[in-house]
Amino acid sequence: MRRLSENYRENVNNLNRALRVKENFDVLSKTLRFGNGEATLYYIDGFVKDTVMQKLMMHFLSQKKMTSAREFMETGVPYVETDVTEDVDLMIRMVLSGATLMIAESFGAQAIIIDSRTYPARETQEPEGDRVMQGARDGFVETLIFNTALIRRRIRNPALTMHYMTVGKDSGTDVVLCYMSDRADLNYVEFLKKKLSSVKTGALTVGHESLAECLIKKRWYNPFPKIRTTERPDSATAQLMEGSVLILMDNSPQVMVLPSTIFDFMQESNDFYFPPLTGTYIRVVRYLVFFLTLIITPAWYLMLKYPDFIPQWLTFAFPEETGKLPILAQLLLVEFIIDALRLASLNTPNMLNNSLSVVGGLILGDFAVDVGWLIPEVILYMAFVAIANFTQRSYELGYAIKFLRIMLLILTAALGLWGFVGGFLLVILLLATNKTVNGKRNYLYPLIPFHPKALLSLLVRVKKKDV
Repeated sequence: MRRLSENYRENVNNLNRALRVKENFDVLSKTLRFGNGEATLYYIDGFVKDTVMQKLMMHFLSQKKMTSAREFMETGVPYVETDVTEDVDLMIRMVLSGATLMIAESFGAQAIIIDSRTYPARETQEPEGDRVMQGARDGFVETLIFNTALIRRRIRNPALTMHYMTVGKDSGTDVVLCYMSDRADLNYVEFLKKKLSSVKTGALTVGHESLAECLIKKRWYNPFPKIRTTERPDSATAQLMEGSVLILMDNSPQVMVLPSTIFDFMQESNDFYFPPLTGTYIRVVRYLVFFLTLIITPAWYLMLKYPDFIPQWLTFAFPEETGKLPILAQLLLVEFIIDALRLASLNTPNMLNNSLSVVGGLILGDFAVDVGWLIPEVILYMAFVAIANFTQRSYELGYAIKFLRIMLLILTAALGLWGFVGGFLLVILLLATNKTVNGKRNYLYPLIPFHPKALLSLLVRVKKKDV
């Protein structure tokens, strides 16, 4: 740990060099003369509240004398968040984070940190990808302190713990580990603290995904997501009350929920904003549709390969014409076309977004049928898959199912019935061998290991008397 010198002038020169005041137009230093000495303030333009700094400077100039750093902080700094330190590295990090640093002739080897920072932030609003029909309309934003306040507004319990850390050698990203000390597994909390403190990375360039990749070693062949995220404070609060641990990051509106299983990804806020019967129905529909998105096209293709084994009442599923392309090629082609339309809609101005996706899909589908590339049945089943994928909000889980559906199709085309059965067993194997962040809880918990009460609460929306 580097410490300040007892010499004020030397400290000014060293901090000017360390913060590169002359090279950076937005790193400012302000020298004040009051009482019996001189003081220098360091801060970043755009991170300080102008009105607060103006009032602080006026108050400093009214002081009759300068004392030690500790005494001056307690009697001469009329601000809520202040601290005294000798650590030069901490001073530099706090200034670059937006706080104000004050050194003075009478402070000696100490300095005062005034946390008067403010960050540019958008207003809290309902997350675009996690809407509800009833309930709260606020959502997390990119400012960490706003997000912690949204959680504390909902839980007024001293057991709510916000453990602050910094991650990233260059970025020094603010990270908060949030948990209920009377409900969370404290051994798991310590495990996560060690994981976060041991992260070796320069910067978390893409927010929560960068941190997620540092926390867990991903196996490329297993597409199932390991960490659930949410942008809803009500959902995050409910997870806290159930004993989960949250990781909040500055610059990211997404909060990571740990540990997460496949059943956690299938829960939605809408389930709890309706009575138990309605919530259960919504949840059952979600599970059923989720399963169908995986097997509907491979199962239909399997039926086409073995028409003699299909009951008479299912013959309506057989197309009258197969088109100019093989059925397998048509299904794979539409899989890629759907993603192409999705990518195009992401880069389309909002005023044209809906019209492009709808009209583009209709035109492409109509012309593809007219020229014989596709048959109507392929478009029907793939349209169901594309729409049904939005019954759950995780894009990662949606793409995992997409990759596995394509795998099932290819195996069914190559090996027939045995390929379909083998591919389905492989999906189960990938689910069973996937690990959560702590590496202990199974991805299929509470199915494996079997916990009937917990499994029932995930499958059926029950009235919660106490959480």
